[in-house]
Amino acid sequence: MKPSGQKEDTSSRAPRRVKVAEAIYLVSPQLVDREVKVYPTLSQAFRLLENDWEIQALLRMSNIMAVNRLGYNDHGPVHSRIVAGSSLIIHRLLQQGGIEFSIIKDGIGSIEDSLLVTLMGAYLHDVGNAVHRVHHNLHGCFLAAPILDRILSKLYKDSTKRTLLKQEILHVIFSHDEDVMTLSIEAGIVKVADGTDMAEGRARMPFRKGKVDIHSLSALAIKSVKITKGDAKPIRIIVEMENEAGVFQIEEVLAKKIRTSSIGRFLEVVALKDGLEVKYYDF
Repeated sequence: MKPSGQKEDTSSRAPRRVKVAEAIYLVSPQLVDREVKVYPTLSQAFRLLENDWEIQALLRMSNIMAVNRLGYNDHGPVHSRIVAGSSLIIHRLLQQGGIEFSIIKDGIGSIEDSLLVTLMGAYLHDVGNAVHRVHHNLHGCFLAAPILDRILSKLYKDSTKRTLLKQEILHVIFSHDEDVMTLSIEAGIVKVADGTDMAEGRARMPFRKGKVDIHSLSALAIKSVKITKGDAKPIRIIVEMENEAGVFQIEEVLAKKIRTSSIGRFLEVVALKDGLEVKYYDF
């Protein structure tokens, strides 16, 4: 019998067919469109983000730096939409699981404010790549600060509230890097969501296109990423892959982000091949 409190050893666990949950969400650029309709402020904020010329220019430049000059994967507007949608789904599942969000716990704001911080942090988290990939999380804070002043002033009349939420969003941007420990549930959500954008070659582990190595093989092995309610935890992330090389992507990107997200205890990750479990991760 497994001692109390000890994590399950899944290294020798036999493959099993995973039960499909009732509500399952495919990670995609379209996911965010439905989720922002929950609250008027959220919907307005998303429109402002999508239509702001400076934000879109920064995201375009982020892709020029990352894709054109470094040969990395997408870090532009499509990635922003994907991470925003995944973040809002994770937020909703945590709420359904009875998890208290940091913004509410610390008396900063409401559930709508928590969602807004999650959305804006997710959408803006990679703008720092417009300066350089190195320290991009720090560059992102400097670039986003005046933008947040402009956008939040259209959403909130209370200047104190705007200032508090601005700092929360900057914390999301700064701590999305896997080497930085997050200090809020909202920031942890975005960090994990960032790692879910890895289907069909959209891996977050940078790889040079045309080069055949474990990076490219693992990235191309992943067919889809889905988010749903777990059996024993609020969230299950399902990674479907064509071959076991995709496990490398999970362990080198998603798992590393989860371990510094501060919300790992609410998550489980399942790697599937042909509907059968290849590996199970309990954080």
